[in-house]
Amino acid sequence: MFVCFATKPLNDGTTGFRFNFAGIKGLARKRKPHSPKRYGIQHGVCMTGYHFGKRSVYIEQSSNKRGSRKVRHFAG
Repeated sequence: MFVCFATKPLNDGTTGFRFNFAGIKGLARKRKPHSPKRYGIQHGVCMTGYHFGKRSVYIEQSSNKRGSRKVRHFAG
């Protein structure tokens, strides 16, 4: 089933949500006030993180679609 846009809450007790936007899966997270601010881009094994101060957005890399760390049934 093709989903244009879907969101679900994070299951780890933090503020944010998981999303599936036209097949691009990822998560968005809001940091707590006492945590340090982050800026820039971070490349990991399965996700790329974009940091904007207290907000962070993580998007699954296209090379991770068949790997063992694939984001399965993430948000719809």
